[in-house]
Amino acid sequence: MTANVDYGQLTGTYTIDPSHSRIGFVARHAMVTKVRGAFNEFEGTAKVNGENPADSSVEIVIKAASIDTRNADRDGHLRSNDFLAMDEYPEITFKSTEIKQTGDDAFAVTGDLTVRGVTRQVTIPLTFEGQATDPFGNVRVGFEGSTSISRKDFGVTWNAALETGGVLVSDKIDLEFEISAIKQN
Repeated sequence: MTANVDYGQLTGTYTIDPSHSRIGFVARHAMVTKVRGAFNEFEGTAKVNGENPADSSVEIVIKAASIDTRNADRDGHLRSNDFLAMDEYPEITFKSTEIKQTGDDAFAVTGDLTVRGVTRQVTIPLTFEGQATDPFGNVRVGFEGSTSISRKDFGVTWNAALETGGVLVSDKIDLEFEISAIKQN
């Protein structure tokens, strides 16, 4: 779709537009279905060097309290010490340490993800979805991608055994990113 893009023209500083972006997650529930959720409050900045993507960087800050799975009781449990411990750790952060172009429109963004005060390195494969000027004159870029993490790696170990075997919540969590970012002047 975006092959042969002149990435040099993308060089600049971008701010994530949270009203047109999504940072979500998927977990298996009771071993039989998936629960999807998202964080409704986050901000982020990307410094893009289109000529040399390795000189680019990304930082994102997510408000843990903004977790939303469309179920108030579950969201309350996820905010508690059993999961995100948001009173003690109100923010989830990601700061890139390396960015590599892996294909015509593909990038691997590696960085430090911090959840509950525990930092682990993760790599997020992202696809460049394109660039456009919106009706307000803003230059926008779009990226999408996902990666999987082990919640236990971040000290999130609460679970409940099921009578039929297995557990209530999967260890593996899929993180999903649909990002629209606006170039700053």
